[in-house]
Amino acid sequence: MRLLSRMSVPLASLAAALAGPGIASAHTPTAAGGPSHANGYVYLDDNPAGANTISGFRRAPDGALTALPGSPFPAGGAGLGAGIGSQGAIQTADHGRYLLAVDAGSNQISVLRINADGSLAPVAGSPFASGGVEPNSIAVNRGLVYVSNTGAGGTNYAGFTLSPGGQVRPIPGSTVTLPAGSGPGDIVLNSNNTKLAGVRVTTSLIDSFTLNRSGRPQAAPGSPYAAQGLGPFGSQFRPTNPDQLFVDNAHNGNGLGTVSAFDDLPSGVLAPIGASPFANFQTAPCWQVISPNGRYLYALDTGSAEISSYAIARDGTLTLLSNTPVSSTPGVTGTDVALSQDGRTLYLNMAKINSVGVFAVDGGAVTELGTAAIPASAAGSTAGVTTS
Repeated sequence: MRLLSRMSVPLASLAAALAGPGIASAHTPTAAGGPSHANGYVYLDDNPAGANTISGFRRAPDGALTALPGSPFPAGGAGLGAGIGSQGAIQTADHGRYLLAVDAGSNQISVLRINADGSLAPVAGSPFASGGVEPNSIAVNRGLVYVSNTGAGGTNYAGFTLSPGGQVRPIPGSTVTLPAGSGPGDIVLNSNNTKLAGVRVTTSLIDSFTLNRSGRPQAAPGSPYAAQGLGPFGSQFRPTNPDQLFVDNAHNGNGLGTVSAFDDLPSGVLAPIGASPFANFQTAPCWQVISPNGRYLYALDTGSAEISSYAIARDGTLTLLSNTPVSSTPGVTGTDVALSQDGRTLYLNMAKINSVGVFAVDGGAVTELGTAAIPASAAGSTAGVTTS
């Protein structure tokens, strides 16, 4: 392990892609057979003890969420019945055709087809083995899937392909074994499937990899790197720049939260951008999401129950714009955030009060609109939130 540094290497490219009541957003056209509604949907991994389920909501133009008929939908695997310390426990894939969710209680990943009415149905063969123990985070882009597994005896990152029919198949030689107790908390892919990054919350390290044509990882020189703060947690590559990575530092202490910005160089080496890390003067920034246009980053400060808004400059430098309470109810916080495709609505998993928070977003301004109830069967255990 060594500290983050700068170096210059020619960019390696990944050739062909692998196989494969809320404010309304303009829905991106989908592949034949996928959903094509203007308003879209919001989903949460309920993660109850025993049989796992997925809660689904229809998004309306006025910002309200309405529970879908038939929700919650059977996931197929088993939940954990307790909170999952990660980001990305549930994701959409293939232009909104599929939903992927962790089944942390059965060491599996569920893949469900999103029907035209928003209802969910498992694909043939689902759920699939996660490649380790207690999966807690999923990264998916086009036909490539990576899973973070955090449980004892199976702590690792495991790679898969996602077939056109939704089947998840292991990539030979892709599994990266991690030390027991390292506490992986989030795993992310960049937009062209050339880079993979994961965070180790407990030991404050960041893993960085380049990916070959088959999706197999190669550790960057010097990886894993010491994070710029304690407890690196939520992370994301910039949607408009696959070589910029942002990581929340959650465990620095009261009022000492920061977000790190890195250039992910062609070799996978992480080089700090400008004066990184960038303070938000809040406590425990855990989850984060970046606007689709790449101009704004929103960090959920779990310890102080605020949403920190940053502007992202072209070079990746962050400028703090505002800190907004996550709820009109004092003390309420959340566990993961997602944005609508147009970047105008932010959805917050408020697991502790069994609700989904809905917020209007206009640049750095975040305004609470209301909440929608999560089914009582999933009380307190929901993990992740995603939009379609």
